[in-house]
Amino acid sequence: MCGITGYLDTTRQTKTEDLEAIAARMADTIVHRGPDDSGVWASAQDGVALGFRRLAIIDLSPAGHQPMISEDGRYVIVFNGEVYNFESLRRELDGLGYSFRGRSDTEVMLASFSQWGIEAASRRFVGMFAFALWDRQEHRLYLVRDRIGIKPLYYGWADKIFLFGSELKTLRTHPAFQNNIDRGALTLYMRHNYIPAPYSIYQDIKKLAPGTILSIDAAGGESTITPYWSAHDAAAGGVVDPFTGPVDEAIEQLDALLRDAIALRMIADVPLGAFLSGGIDSSTVVALMQAQSMRPVKTFSIGFHEEIYNEARHAKAIAQHLGTEHNELYVTPEEAMDVIPRLPALYDEPFADSSQVPTFLVSELARRHVTVSLSGDGGDELFTGYDRYAIGRDIWGKIGWMPGVMRGLLAKGLTALQPPAWDALLKPVPALLPYGARIRTGERFHRLAEILQVGQSQAMYLGLISHFQQPASMVVGGAEPTTIAGDFARWNHLPDFTMQMMYLDLITYLPDDILTKVDRASMGVSLEARVPLLDHRVVEFAWRLPLSMKVRNNSSKWLLRQVLYRYVPKELIERPKMGFGVPIGRWMRGPLRDWSEALLDERRLREEGYFEPQPVRKLWQEHLDETHNHEYRLWDILMFQSWLEAGKKNGHSM
Repeated sequence: MCGITGYLDTTRQTKTEDLEAIAARMADTIVHRGPDDSGVWASAQDGVALGFRRLAIIDLSPAGHQPMISEDGRYVIVFNGEVYNFESLRRELDGLGYSFRGRSDTEVMLASFSQWGIEAASRRFVGMFAFALWDRQEHRLYLVRDRIGIKPLYYGWADKIFLFGSELKTLRTHPAFQNNIDRGALTLYMRHNYIPAPYSIYQDIKKLAPGTILSIDAAGGESTITPYWSAHDAAAGGVVDPFTGPVDEAIEQLDALLRDAIALRMIADVPLGAFLSGGIDSSTVVALMQAQSMRPVKTFSIGFHEEIYNEARHAKAIAQHLGTEHNELYVTPEEAMDVIPRLPALYDEPFADSSQVPTFLVSELARRHVTVSLSGDGGDELFTGYDRYAIGRDIWGKIGWMPGVMRGLLAKGLTALQPPAWDALLKPVPALLPYGARIRTGERFHRLAEILQVGQSQAMYLGLISHFQQPASMVVGGAEPTTIAGDFARWNHLPDFTMQMMYLDLITYLPDDILTKVDRASMGVSLEARVPLLDHRVVEFAWRLPLSMKVRNNSSKWLLRQVLYRYVPKELIERPKMGFGVPIGRWMRGPLRDWSEALLDERRLREEGYFEPQPVRKLWQEHLDETHNHEYRLWDILMFQSWLEAGKKNGHSM
């Protein structure tokens, strides 16, 4: 696990030593991603420079040093991630006459390109990766990102300089970088709480789409993007060729796939462990790790003293049953809030999933003991784990037949009372809280009113995931670009609304929120996080499974649960789903109030010119008055403001 960066200077007027010096400075900004080693390679003839920071995981010797040149001298690579099946590929290449200096997967990748070509080799890789490959024969630069988007890769033009890197801070270091904020991207951020690909917070800088190869010619700067794997094809293929066997066979196949995916991700030359929340996904990963390990697996959990946010006791019970070497840390509100000033530098662009705080804390805990930690991310998107799947399906089933006028009247009725009044009125009726109790009933009613008047089910999904239904009204000069989430025609190839929601989450929310959160939090402490549930073979199998094997008797992740029940008693698992959150809303009214007030100051907002002051101040006042809980919307604004402030202190927009 490492960090990569570099650039292509199409003017070709820079000396090799100057190219190397700039690339080294760019790489040094991400030393946290690779504290063990660094390297640069450059060619003045082509104007190309590659920079690298290494976190040594496989082959800790100098033979794993990057940038690495292929045996035939044609290719130069900088590579972030892991190719888990490199040993089987190496055996195949050995039989074809290739020889190897060391034991790294990087060297196997280079031989694979020489043997099969870049696209065909990438399709053979099982892993998570983002790499830059320079072809010295064709004078072309290739950028490649893994199928699901586990590893990040930014790129873009600054005048005649093509820049790329694992994090935006590497690009900002280049002298040609222009830090103009993209107000369209900011508008998208206000809807999603993250900036969806291909956009970034900066104009002209993009995120490379998962499963694609960008190729750019050194001479003319012309580029093409080619997919080598497609989530669309995986989902559509699952519909065309569904699994038709009995349930027992499905359980057996899923168990075998997960065992293999997890076994591959347990290969490391450094200490290894796993995050354990006590939920379905992480418990499954840990159970299958322990089933294949000769010694207790090291597991890590964060606990909170606020019981509604605390999963640590559930995780501890799972760990005791499985016999892991469990490590837990109960965090005080003060310790959690101490993370907040670090968030702008960690995430590089505005990012407002508040579970970023506990994710960083559990990564920090794990790094004290291990260098690699497995994570359970991906189970929700593949096996129907999110509340919105049930909520969207149930609500649309109840209101889909209603004329628009009737929905409008219903929405008006739901907002006739403020949320606290609804809460007081309905407190004796706990059955009105079917999807968890963190969000109060009154808030849910007002949220429902916002999305009642949509004309089709796909628009309901967009409403369910949106923090702001009209985000352009919050951003000065904001105009929202079209994304796949808002372009319903691009995802109507799936016949069921739940499947459509799962597909959208797989290609948007998962890479741009969940995996971004885990990557930055873990790499911020030089920890490699591996996500076995997102092995592409598991993803493809999951899409072949009928919904009846994912949702059954109002139970989500049904088939995944059946696998887990082979290793963990049902009574340790069956309980309402919890998120991985912190009481941000309460902190805003308490210990974070002064900090929040300063960032939301009306005069400051007007002078900076990004947000409309009046609606922001209205949200803030309603939150303070407790007439509404606007914690997520306010956190979006506060994270942008905090990012902007950190950029000013450093002499640029972050």
